[in-house]
Formats: sequence, structure tokens, C-alpha cells
Amino acid sequence: SLRQISQRTISTASRRQFENRVPEKQKLFQEDNGIPVHLKGGVMDALLYRVTMGLTVFGTAYVVYELLTLSMPKKQK
Repeated sequence: SLRQISQRTISTASRRQFENRVPEKQKLFQEDNGIPVHLKGGVMDALLYRVTMGLTVFGTAYVVYELLTLSMPKKQK
């Protein structure tokens, strides 16, 4: 029973064949079109880049704000 299950799993996995798209991607990323390599993947790369930069700027501003807040002494009543 266990042997049949393992053979079935292996045989069905080997039937799936995927197309090799590496040469297409190599042509895309090696093309000299003035676009930075981190943005050559398309819209999703641009979106991820902008989100990352936004979070970085927001995080930096928040850290500076917190440092300024903590460096000021509290006024005692």
C-alpha cells in the first residue's frame, strides 16, 4: 500500500513539465535600455520599490521624531 502511494506520487510529479523561461528572462535583464535592473521586471517591481522606499522614509522620519521626543526633558509641574 505504502509502496503504491510513493510510486504514484513520483510518477505523477514527473509528468508535469514546465517551460524553461530562463533565456527570455536573461534577454530582458541584459537588455541595455536605460532602466535600472531592479525595475526591469515590470509594474510589480516598480510597486515593490515604491512601497519599500515609502516604508524606509516613514521609518526614518519616525525614528528621528522619537529620538527628538526622548531627548527633550519632560516639564515637571
